[in-house]
Amino acid sequence: MSGGVVVLGSVNVDLVLRCAALPQPGQTVHGQDFQTLPGGKGANQAVAAARLGAPVAFIGCVGDDDFGRTARAVLAAEGIDTTHLHTMAGTPTGVAMILVDGAGQNCIALAAGANALLDTAQVDAAAALIEGAALFVCQLESPLAVVRHAIAIAHAAGVPVLLNPAPAQALPADVLAQVDVLVPNETEAAVLAAWPDGTPFDAAVAAGRLRALGPRTVIVTLGADGAYVAADGLARHVPAPTAARVVDTTGAGDTFIGAYAAARCEGADLARAVAYAQRAASLSVTRAGATGGMPRRDELGSP
Repeated sequence: MSGGVVVLGSVNVDLVLRCAALPQPGQTVHGQDFQTLPGGKGANQAVAAARLGAPVAFIGCVGDDDFGRTARAVLAAEGIDTTHLHTMAGTPTGVAMILVDGAGQNCIALAAGANALLDTAQVDAAAALIEGAALFVCQLESPLAVVRHAIAIAHAAGVPVLLNPAPAQALPADVLAQVDVLVPNETEAAVLAAWPDGTPFDAAVAAGRLRALGPRTVIVTLGADGAYVAADGLARHVPAPTAARVVDTTGAGDTFIGAYAAARCEGADLARAVAYAQRAASLSVTRAGATGGMPRRDELGSP
């Protein structure tokens, strides 16, 4: 593959339980529905981009178990190149335990499983793939040292790097200096911008601080409130379309990133790509499941 999206990231199986309200510590609540679904931020973002027409290749690890075999089959069925999706013997596939309340809000706990075994040798084996990409996409559910190594390969080859810094954590300066597009949510932006506890969050100020660390473009996603975009010649809030009915917000951020990546690979400028990503994310929350809600090209149209 040349000129498409290369995603390095996690592959999980999502164990989803729906309940009227999320439990408090020490509380037991009744669930109404349970599903086992494909997930992982990396896999989700890859699926979102592929469904919107982008050529996508994936780098990651799954366990040698039924979950791993299912995850591989799901990615392949979406047309994603899984040549560099490694099966790790003796290790389970990553798992996400997800609770979703009646308003569609969620809380998530992860067990990394095979995702933690991705190493720099596996990335080196995919170096030519990364170097030929139109856009390299990564997150932080894989080992940071490996993500850092892959970013360096892409940066050295002049390939734009999109980093979704999730889960939230502080990052070395050299990592941020090599990122072209940083897409945090409010929590992640606050961590990276060293936002003071107890101080109301300001996306515009946070985006400015993050740009000063190296990324040329910062997009702070704000859920139903849209996104704040900061780049050369563009600094503004972009409202999100109103979702007809919120069913499940799981995967909305991943849908945004995948749609943005697909739009940019198709030649859309920054403003059009963000608007397209907002439309995709707003549609995704009207349906259940992370990948289950992701729109296809015939639903969303072109950027």
